[in-house]
Amino acid sequence: MPEPTFWRTEVWHPLTVHFPIALLTFATLVKLIAIFLKPASADFWQKAGSYLLYAGALAAWLSLYTGNLADGVVSRKLCDPTVLKQHQIFAEYLTYTFTAAALLDLAWRTGLLTFKPRLVQAVILLLLVAGTGFLTYAGHLGARVVYQQAGGVYVPSPDCAEFR
Repeated sequence: MPEPTFWRTEVWHPLTVHFPIALLTFATLVKLIAIFLKPASADFWQKAGSYLLYAGALAAWLSLYTGNLADGVVSRKLCDPTVLKQHQIFAEYLTYTFTAAALLDLAWRTGLLTFKPRLVQAVILLLLVAGTGFLTYAGHLGARVVYQQAGGVYVPSPDCAEFR
């Protein structure tokens, strides 16, 4: 009898990966929208975007960790492990990019940076847009691993006897 699904380490990655996808995408969108708002409401949306960014960056590190756990199980069963390797590389790119944006934003919000606010916001926004590009491509590669190569997917026996 196979071990319970929850204890399979390759299952932890899909459980954690959706949080950074949502949080970081919304952080980017919120900070982009805040640019076009009046200063009074823009400040609120900038802060909201910052909190989404901080939570998303932490979630990205957790997802990267669980992805590394899953790698040992999944990579042995793939026909083309180079897709998984590319997925890992772009996941690292996005994690570092969003972390840099979060640290820069945090340093600016706490007063550690005294540069012009518009310049700092522009650099943060550029990092967010670049990170979102990495996020999109890493997600595409992850989908290829799962849906084209059944990475981490349990394949039941032909007669599905284990479900009776």
